Amino acid sequence: MSGEFDEAYRCSIEDPEGFWAEAAQGIDWIEPWDQVLDDSKSPFTRWFVGAKVNTCWNALDRHVEGGRADQLALIHDSPITGSQTKFTFRELRDAVALFAGALAARGVGKGDRVIVYMPMVPEAAIAMLACARLGAVHSVVFGGFAANELAVRIDDCQPKAIVSASCGIEPTRIIEYKPLLDGAIEMAKHKVGTCMVLQRPQCAATMVEGRDHDWAEAVATAEPADCVPVLATDPLYILYTSGTTGRPKGVMRDNGGHLVALNWSMKNVYGVEPGEVYWAASDVGWVVGHSYIVYAPLIHGNTTILFEGKPVGTPDAGVFWRIIAEHGVTTLFTAPTAFRAIKKEDPDGKLIGQYDLSKFRTLFLAGERSDPDTLVWAETKLKVPVIDHWWQTESGWPMAANCIGIERLPIKHGSPTRAVPGYDVQVVDDACRPIKRGDIGSIVVKLPLPPGCLPTLWNADQRFIDAYMADFPGFYKTGDAGFMDDDNYVYVMTRTDDVINVAGHRLSTGGMEEVLSAHPDVAECAVIGVNDQMKGQVPVGFLVLKAGVNKPHEEIVAEVVKLVRERIGPVAAFKLATVVPRLPKTRSGKILRGTMQKIANVEEHKVPATIDDPGVLPEIAEALKGIGYAGG
Repeated sequence: MSGEFDEAYRCSIEDPEGFWAEAAQGIDWIEPWDQVLDDSKSPFTRWFVGAKVNTCWNALDRHVEGGRADQLALIHDSPITGSQTKFTFRELRDAVALFAGALAARGVGKGDRVIVYMPMVPEAAIAMLACARLGAVHSVVFGGFAANELAVRIDDCQPKAIVSASCGIEPTRIIEYKPLLDGAIEMAKHKVGTCMVLQRPQCAATMVEGRDHDWAEAVATAEPADCVPVLATDPLYILYTSGTTGRPKGVMRDNGGHLVALNWSMKNVYGVEPGEVYWAASDVGWVVGHSYIVYAPLIHGNTTILFEGKPVGTPDAGVFWRIIAEHGVTTLFTAPTAFRAIKKEDPDGKLIGQYDLSKFRTLFLAGERSDPDTLVWAETKLKVPVIDHWWQTESGWPMAANCIGIERLPIKHGSPTRAVPGYDVQVVDDACRPIKRGDIGSIVVKLPLPPGCLPTLWNADQRFIDAYMADFPGFYKTGDAGFMDDDNYVYVMTRTDDVINVAGHRLSTGGMEEVLSAHPDVAECAVIGVNDQMKGQVPVGFLVLKAGVNKPHEEIVAEVVKLVRERIGPVAAFKLATVVPRLPKTRSGKILRGTMQKIANVEEHKVPATIDDPGVLPEIAEALKGIGYAGG
């Protein structure tokens, strides 16, 4: 190893101001900063204080003026509608400026909030960038989110306008958005005066006179708007994440730090050069969609892909390979659950051989723990490096990764490698004391957090402290549990809530899932802790089998129980597992272990707003009954 990574990491921790001031040279500033880092009111860290900037300028206009005007900026690929739309940087800049003008004509200006409630269409990215152009603060809410959930977000951020579409399109159905939007506006205490509605050909929305405006008509009469200077510390967006109290937390992102961190990450973490095609197969409703579909690739001068489809079923498990081949993708970033779905449908990877993947260099996985079996499958079939990396909505960009643009470190399956420069990641016990290498504890990050991380929650400074800073003074609480090895590799095993206590032994459900997923018949799995009178908690496993497996379920269950006993030991007390057709997940692919646990323990629970298909939960309840849990 060359030691370049060690040197970069050391500089970022010992001299964060110098490190990030250098990184900031990659951004166009309207006015320079007075201070790189203001940590005088910790934990409320502020980066590039006094600087003025515009995020949309850095994502679009500077590339138009700097020689990339005719390079493709955005490719919308929709196997669901059988259509593709492509924008050069000039075309995207012009579309964004016109829509910004349409918003401005309806009173939207600097500091105003705008909710974006859209499907995966180019107009979703255009709306986000138009807000950034005006200095307005966007808050993207998943298209098709329940009306009451949307109403809560309307009341929290009090938008001046909402941008929506007539419908979203799933493989088997059309979801009308407008009735949900109308219901949310009716429920909300805060009344929204302006709605901009994109009428999709698959479904026409009924408009409310005076409040609702047709997107195409509004743009046709609009004057293009210029970029509005904002302070680096001004908010760019609010992204709501579910809160433990049931009230969503509005994660806030600033302009300056976000620009610097995302631009730096494209080259240094992902190893991508300007001009290359980068694809994050996610949704604009998630942080991945904000950071790595819309902002980071465009800021860095890359072509980005917006995908309206699924990893399987649109039309088959080869759609990812078709898009990589057709558009010349060098780097794909997706969730492990997508690859588990592909592996389940095409376990031998036969569809891969039908496509020319010669330009494809690297696969990145994040969003859910990457089990080693899925990683090895992807490495073997794709014959490219498969990089597990770890980050959160709150961080906005990777916290631990193999930074291949600096120095590719040896891959250790099960680990997202080491803390990324800027993040002083540590593992501590409940009293905030460092623990022995290899022992599981709470993963924390020493303050100050680097640029790009949340500076606070929207209108909720105390909640920000209570949620993230109070439990481990001087550190940010990630909410994840795991360990570090002697090489400083981080192992993120589970959420701290999912560390189970079996007869006094703290055990990671993630470690058990690793064993279950190694079974040749298992496509994906989940382990939860359920209440037990004797041991406090015992683990229960849920298994989804690969396509074409005909072996009796009892035989597979017996084999995985034996595997856990062999690899983790009798201390795990792993005796219960059941085969299920599918697992309950959020729309981003996170398995809803907490909800499954509440069903098993007969605890009150509500169906999470982010669930992909509520019909899965009765199946889980039935499976639990089948293994003797009345809680089912």
